[in-house]
Amino acid sequence: MDPGHGDVLIAAITSCTNTSNPGVLLAAGLLAKKAVEKGLHVHPRIKTSLAPGSRVVTEYLSKTGLLDALSQLGFNVAAYGCTTCIGNAGDLRPEFNETITQHDLVCAAVLSGNRNFEARIHPNLRANFLASPPLVVAFALAGSVNIDLTTEPLGTTPDGQAVYLRDIWPSSDEISQLMRYAMDPDTFRRLYADFTRDHDLWNAITAPSGQVYSWPKSSYIARPPFFDGFRMQPAAVHDIHQAKAILLLGDSVTTDHISPAGSFKDTTPAGQYLLAEGVGKQDFNSYGSRRGNHDVMIRGTFANVRIKNLMLPVKADGSRIEGGYTLLDGQQTTIFEAASTYQQRGIPTIVFAGEEYGTGSSRDWAAKGTQLLGIKAVIARSFERIHRSNLVGMGVLPLQFKGNDSWETLGISGQETFDILGVEGELEPQQDFTLRITHADGSQRDVPVLSRIDTAIEVDYYRHGGILPFVLRQLLAQ
Repeated sequence: MDPGHGDVLIAAITSCTNTSNPGVLLAAGLLAKKAVEKGLHVHPRIKTSLAPGSRVVTEYLSKTGLLDALSQLGFNVAAYGCTTCIGNAGDLRPEFNETITQHDLVCAAVLSGNRNFEARIHPNLRANFLASPPLVVAFALAGSVNIDLTTEPLGTTPDGQAVYLRDIWPSSDEISQLMRYAMDPDTFRRLYADFTRDHDLWNAITAPSGQVYSWPKSSYIARPPFFDGFRMQPAAVHDIHQAKAILLLGDSVTTDHISPAGSFKDTTPAGQYLLAEGVGKQDFNSYGSRRGNHDVMIRGTFANVRIKNLMLPVKADGSRIEGGYTLLDGQQTTIFEAASTYQQRGIPTIVFAGEEYGTGSSRDWAAKGTQLLGIKAVIARSFERIHRSNLVGMGVLPLQFKGNDSWETLGISGQETFDILGVEGELEPQQDFTLRITHADGSQRDVPVLSRIDTAIEVDYYRHGGILPFVLRQLLAQ
């Protein structure tokens, strides 16, 4: 029963991407139906789920009799909304987590979503594969990703006969015969004409009226701090002085490494905050569900369990420490604790990174959390274009090393103090600034860096402290 390398522990047909295509949903149902008829089953260790893209999907799967077959294999309707690919699959069994951690296992999730970045599906699942809905069912039947589905059987019938994927894979004609059930205009009209009809729980929710929202006392939603201290005239832009590095990162750090996503433990800064607010561990839910509460989200920024801050010392076995940690006064602590301390001391912070910083999806909290942590600049070898723009939009300065320079070639260890000079005055797109590095022994080195404030409107955003105060000033001026 204990999991091993390559074993599938989560198999999920999710609400996004593929579930808008009735062909692959019907294919998944047909494959499940044939599997059930042959007496196949899904291993009990696998957490299975089905999140239809809409109630229309549930309707046509029900009318074709395929929803029952999927349910018999464990693919019951879990929700209409984001599930596994945002970390909402829920936790694994405690004994599975313990075995995976104890033996450093590489176990798998197979899902039909569109995201499989590190630690996004589950913190303890290192192998996460995107697949079509019928292949999700197939791998759930196989129970492992260490299989060649073209030559090895998915399982055996009750009388011991091997069943191969080719034996139960639906034909195009079989799918076409059922497609009419997914193309019924009356069903769309009935289910989409009034989204709230018959939803008593939703309709019973009371909401305030008027132009100004009255913020409730809630651990899910809170008044955001982005307009605290707002004035009609933006403050002058200054050079950045006496900054400290909070992260030294490698190449291809994604927005999922930066932005809070998925579940979190009670030992994390976010978990500790909720416990102090009287929220029980069983009610933590996920970062995604609490994205309206900045106090939770900033504690999860740069807290991905797979992120590697290269400022930290190498472990005895030669591997790198993973997770949202940094050094503060020479001692290891969380990113949130260090950032809070630096802010209390009035010290700005900088993130250093390699190539393709911010690659992946456009996660708004990757930039929001960076700004709220007090990080004033990100200096990288190169940026993903949307995240670079989002940083500017939140008033964080993106700077790019020139030539062959990098934080490694410059010998930056995190013990230095930094000044960014040339920001004051007439800002222009893509101008050169100076990064002044002051080493622990007092020696200094000036390095040119390229401002990745790329356009004239981005100059305006940065001068205003970000796009939010910029837009608000425009609205009030009208």
